[in-house]
Amino acid sequence: MGAYTPVTLDHSPMPTVEPTPTPKRGAPIWVGMLVLYVVWGSTYLGIAVAVDTIPPFLMAAARFLLAGTILLAWSIAREGRSFVAPSRREWRDSAIVGALLLGGGNGLVAYGELTVPSGIAALLVALMPVWVAILGGIFLGDRLPRLAVIGIAIGFAGVAILVGPSALGGGVGALDPLGLAACLLAPIAWAAGSLFASRRAVLPGRPLVATGLQMLLGGLVLTLMATATGEAASFDAAAVTRDSLIAFAYLTVIGSLLAFTVYGWMLRVAPLPLVATYAYVNPVVAVILGAIVLGETIDARTVVAGAVIVFAVALIVTARGRMKRPGKAAEVAPPTVAVGSARKPATMP
Repeated sequence: MGAYTPVTLDHSPMPTVEPTPTPKRGAPIWVGMLVLYVVWGSTYLGIAVAVDTIPPFLMAAARFLLAGTILLAWSIAREGRSFVAPSRREWRDSAIVGALLLGGGNGLVAYGELTVPSGIAALLVALMPVWVAILGGIFLGDRLPRLAVIGIAIGFAGVAILVGPSALGGGVGALDPLGLAACLLAPIAWAAGSLFASRRAVLPGRPLVATGLQMLLGGLVLTLMATATGEAASFDAAAVTRDSLIAFAYLTVIGSLLAFTVYGWMLRVAPLPLVATYAYVNPVVAVILGAIVLGETIDARTVVAGAVIVFAVALIVTARGRMKRPGKAAEVAPPTVAVGSARKPATMP
């Protein structure tokens, strides 16, 4: 999964940071949106290609250990003697957030894509705003506007359409049960991590430090997952193809480092409703790229289910975007990317 209300994540299904006083428009803004649309939408394709010959948990672990190390090293080098090391509480909360977002979110998406088409995985993960709304209402007492409740119901209807054949025991269009379960659980873990990061966690104040620390600790959790499942012991480096290596490099450099930087800049200079549109566009991009590059089938059921899910996400994001909530602001990013500070929007390094 590439993105909290997320750090590059989203806490309330979309960036919930305060809008900029004087948002800008123009060519740079649209280039930035194109990057978010295409790069974050393409991470599902990248994962599918990478896990073709690299075990999923091991691939995700290496990706985030590398990206996290780069971000932390850059932050330390840039700040020099003024760099403030994270406190014990910040280490602990960053580990929890990293485990939920990257271990439970990205790790399960990577595992699911061993058997589930990348486009369908993207549509299921797109339900993350639905789970943010549900978990926020159950555990944090968030009041859900009627529009959000309607969006939740419509979202589950879309899932029923998409996974119906699998739930009914097979037939045309049925999906592997384990892969399907992983893709359904991933956005729940991502939503839980996003809510904890935005409401309870104490994280480093510098966005790049917060993101790098979560990536690094999440990568360690993924390493444990790879070890526990036997991936590390059975990994054959000689069997890794060039395509998988290219996909891995793309996910690490473009999907995590570049897209995160662009996302942070966009939060500062672009209208928030415009930035939030990536949540609707990413699944569509993922489905189209999966069909073009991997030959994944786009049948009528997938089209209908996708339209229903995207519509549901739009309703929830719109409804929650109108809510005025006190407390810490948070960002939102797709589970295929990574995370940042829940206390402030990401900024350019």
